[in-house]
Parts: sequence; structure tokens; C-alpha cells
Amino acid sequence: MTMIPGWYYDELQQIGVDFEDAAQVQSYDRKQTSNTPEVNQALIQRLGISKGHTVIEIGTGTATFAIEAAVAGAYVYAVDVSDAMLSYARHKASAANAENIEFYRAGFLTYEHQGEPVDYIVTKFAFHHLPDFWKMVGLLRMQSMLKPGGVLYLRDVVFSFKPNEYCSSIDAWINRVAKPAGEGFTKADFEMHVREENSTFAWILESMLTRSGFEIIEKDYPTTEYAEYICQKR
Repeated sequence: MTMIPGWYYDELQQIGVDFEDAAQVQSYDRKQTSNTPEVNQALIQRLGISKGHTVIEIGTGTATFAIEAAVAGAYVYAVDVSDAMLSYARHKASAANAENIEFYRAGFLTYEHQGEPVDYIVTKFAFHHLPDFWKMVGLLRMQSMLKPGGVLYLRDVVFSFKPNEYCSSIDAWINRVAKPAGEGFTKADFEMHVREENSTFAWILESMLTRSGFEIIEKDYPTTEYAEYICQKR
């Protein structure tokens, strides 16, 4: 995209938790207990990412997945909207001797891939930053960056409870997952997520995936607030 129209969504703005705040970046890995190197190594093996593959990770955060994919032999394009996150991620990658990573400040709507179409696109807990209209735009753009048969892995906060049970379901979720201050994401963090960010219903996201040119190969709703999709470009 060489020229951004005036009506285009500004995805570089921080919504919800401010990840330009150095303190938030420093504490991110400790709060994300499900984003360990071991968990990402298992995901990489499950997806079949190995030497010679090309991978884009959008919303790379502190680059835990990107580093493990690079260590596994893939060439990784690590993309995030936060300068602070990218600075932290570069130091982390350097310490891990993960040299086959390129870092870019951009997101789903602004990253311009300059190389050949890639084998994989991975995004975890970042897609909810976009409103639904722009989620569709983001999916169309990701689909265009993949090789035919390429794989999209998407994991996020996605709601599969009954819409008319939204109030009790959200309260139950927050009460179940919130941690005390200093031990993880707090009740206030999760309340801000629901209030200010853009998690959507599963039936909406599934429709977007298929309408944007993907076939959903696997889907999993481990609870009514989280979802995981493995999709293939048709």
C-alpha cells in the first residue's frame, strides 16, 4: 500500500494495554504463562515449520514464537505495531543467536511483504486489536501473502458462548482467569480488554475466514472465551 487513504484505520495506536510502556513490555513474558519457549516449540512441530520455510508472525510481541521458529530453521518476518516491543524483541533474538529474523513496525493492515509469498502466517492474541470490518481486511491481506496451500495459524480471545449469555459469561471468565497485581493480567486488565478491544464471536470470525479465501482445517474452542484455528489458503 503506497498511499494510505484518510479513512484507513490507524492500527499503530495503542488500545487496551499500552505496549509502548516499557514496564508493560518488561513484564509481558511473565504474564503470558502460556507463551513459553517450550509451548512454542510444540506448536512449531505441530504446524510442521522447519528449515527452509518462510514465516510471518504478526503481533510478534517479545518474539518468543519468532525466535523458536528461527531456531528451527525457518526465515521469519516478525511484525508488531509497538516500537518498545520490537526493541525488546531484537535484544531477545540477539541473545538467542536467532539471526534469520527481520523485524518490522507494522500490523495486519500496513505490513507490506516484499519477498515471495510465505509458507506460514502466525498470529496469537493480536487480531482482537482490530474491529470486525478491519479484521476482514486483515484476513484478505494475509491470504494474499501466503503461497497457495499456505497455512494461517490464528489464536485469540474469541467468544463462543451464547450471545444472550454475554453478561454472565464475561463475568465468569474474568473471575476465573484474573490474577492478583504482580502475578499476571488483573481483573482490571480483562475488563479493559472487553470494554476497549475488539474480541468477536466465533461464528463471525469463522465466516470471515472462509469468505477471505481460507479453508478451516482445524478449530478448537478450549473454553468459551478462546479459540485456535489452523487454516489453509484455497
